[in-house]
Amino acid sequence: MNITILAAGQGKRMHSNLPKVLHPIAGKALAQHVIDTARSLSPDRIVVIYGHGGETVRTSLAAEDLLWAKQEPQLGTGHAVMQALPHLGVSPQTLVLYGDVPLTKPETLKRLLQAGRDGLAILTVTLADASGYGRIVRDAAGKVVRIIEEKDATTAEKSIREINTGIMALPTARLTEWLGKLSNQNAQGEYYLTDIVALAVAEGLPIHTAQPDAEWEVLGVNSKVQLAELERIHQLTLANNLLEQGVRLADPARLDIRGALTCGRDVSIDVGCIFEGKVTLAEAADIGPYCLLKNVSVAAGARIAAFSHLEDAIVGPDAVVGPYARLRPGTELGPEVHVGNFVEIKNSKIAARSKANHLAYVGDAEIGERVNVGAGTITCNYDGANKHKTIIGDDVFIGSDTQLVAPVSIGAGATIGAGTTVTRNVEPNQLAISRAKQVAFDGWQRPKKARKD
Repeated sequence: MNITILAAGQGKRMHSNLPKVLHPIAGKALAQHVIDTARSLSPDRIVVIYGHGGETVRTSLAAEDLLWAKQEPQLGTGHAVMQALPHLGVSPQTLVLYGDVPLTKPETLKRLLQAGRDGLAILTVTLADASGYGRIVRDAAGKVVRIIEEKDATTAEKSIREINTGIMALPTARLTEWLGKLSNQNAQGEYYLTDIVALAVAEGLPIHTAQPDAEWEVLGVNSKVQLAELERIHQLTLANNLLEQGVRLADPARLDIRGALTCGRDVSIDVGCIFEGKVTLAEAADIGPYCLLKNVSVAAGARIAAFSHLEDAIVGPDAVVGPYARLRPGTELGPEVHVGNFVEIKNSKIAARSKANHLAYVGDAEIGERVNVGAGTITCNYDGANKHKTIIGDDVFIGSDTQLVAPVSIGAGATIGAGTTVTRNVEPNQLAISRAKQVAFDGWQRPKKARKD
């Protein structure tokens, strides 16, 4: 089949310089959701109709498998599909989707395509309040005879609750002729794609309908209010899916997934957490409140405590991170590693059962097993021009307030005294210490402020 995605709308009610179809739901552009769904149907070609935002839309959504057609000026949905005609192949069906209707499920579209195999099929839904939508008009036998836009509808037609979602499966062979017959003699002065239905009826072509499983599948976005509403609907749907898989969510309404989140058994996620990119939480992983994880793998039994920020990192089994810890890109923690509050780690590997419990910076380092990194310790990895590496062997004890000036190597079993600045390699099992000599003065009198009479 062919798939045509209408993404040319301006979206005036968004009150934004960003084209409407590029506004995000769950961290991904509205139109990108639609494109990804289209790809899942394995079409022969996908044609995106763009207009408002022009090259910004093309650049943001660019991919090798997409064909592009510009609609300028924008004279309605029928006019938009006209622009796609030169790109359509001889596939029996053409599916029309909308770049601002992001959450239609592939299973729903498959039902629509199946329904339209011998004619034309429309995705419809029945709403309690159908205001603003085109109505499905049926005859006494229940057959679809036409779609009427609300601005052109009579009072009786406005009482109809079954509405047209705009999503249609059309016979490609008839599409060109039908589009050529469309008229803009209506309240909007536009060419409506929906007028094709009456043309098909006149030719005796079967008109079928299909319905989505949930109303939210066909909700579009025309304002920031609708964008926020659809975001919450989608997030709650994702949360419910996790609950069905056995994940414990402290509050399903306080979760944001902006990518792909995969969870093992007995995973627990507290409130206010954000997951971006590709995140994997293995069995019994525990994520505390208000954490942000982006492109992170958390192994079984690991615990991420409150207010921690992890990006492009790997957390080993039974490790403990946080609270208030930051793991930057390139961080890899081994089994049972402890990273405590206000510890920042970047581009470093820390082996099993090592710990940096508080107030430390570890950058561009390799740390062995069972290492203690004391409070206030930093790796001085940047000389103002280049980054340098710190290597720390197994069973090293690093005292508090230590500066490791890279490049430097600390041998296995070595001890670094508190307050030391390490500028040379330390051999295994050595004690390294550099401090100014402590001096004491007896009878010292602390200065006092002068009294004012």
